[in-house]
Amino acid sequence: MTRFETSHTDDTHVVLGKLTSSHGVKGWLKVYSYTSPMDSILDYPEWWVRQGDSLTRMTIVQGRRQGKGLVVQLKGIDDRDAADALAQADILMPKAALPELSDDEYYWHELEGLAVFTQAGERLGQVSYLFETGANDVMVVRGDVEAIDKRERLLPFLPGDVIVEVSLEDGRMVVDWDPEF
Repeated sequence: MTRFETSHTDDTHVVLGKLTSSHGVKGWLKVYSYTSPMDSILDYPEWWVRQGDSLTRMTIVQGRRQGKGLVVQLKGIDDRDAADALAQADILMPKAALPELSDDEYYWHELEGLAVFTQAGERLGQVSYLFETGANDVMVVRGDVEAIDKRERLLPFLPGDVIVEVSLEDGRMVVDWDPEF
């Protein structure tokens, strides 16, 4: 499964990461990437950068790993002050620009909001978000008004084991899960 940031801005864009702070005096910025692997965010030559309600298309001049993170130089950002002005801005990408996935792969943002049912037809709630644990990805399923209860459940995202069926078209997922667990 390919991972991208769980919160998205609208139906056309998805958040890939964040410009966190300036790096040096020549306009470089530190990047916090929500992609896996983290440096795949650098595969896109242009980003949409969101500050408040403003979206600006920006071109990557250079990008690289720096220590445990990433740094990037954006066209037109040539000094520390310009870089500081972009600190904490979100990095977005149009969903249409994301690579096509095979039939059994999903982006995290596609799974969010799906109704989750047991094989017996009991509604557990909706997928709120996902996170990575190292062993496997985990879905946070929150009970809603139509669910059997209001509990929050952590379900491993294990297709063919816990995940029985995913239907993006129908907005639902079937899981092999004991609702008491």
